[in-house]
Amino acid sequence: MATQKPALSSSNFQEREIDINGWPVRVTSYKVGDNYVCQADNVSPGACLARFSAATAEEAESQALSKARHLLGKTKRREV
Repeated sequence: MATQKPALSSSNFQEREIDINGWPVRVTSYKVGDNYVCQADNVSPGACLARFSAATAEEAESQALSKARHLLGKTKRREV
């Protein structure tokens, strides 16, 4: 018989919207096991810009926001 691993559950779930370079960004963070996960996505259509895992919530969020700023800084707006 195979030994089953205990299921991991998330806690400390937080979600907020911020503005980066004129783009709306949703920042989602939560704790899984001993690590914190932070994901930044553009609100519409919700594509993931960055996802990082770190020992602290601040470190994970810092890395995710840094990557999101980098990517959105290179994005050109087109007139519609």
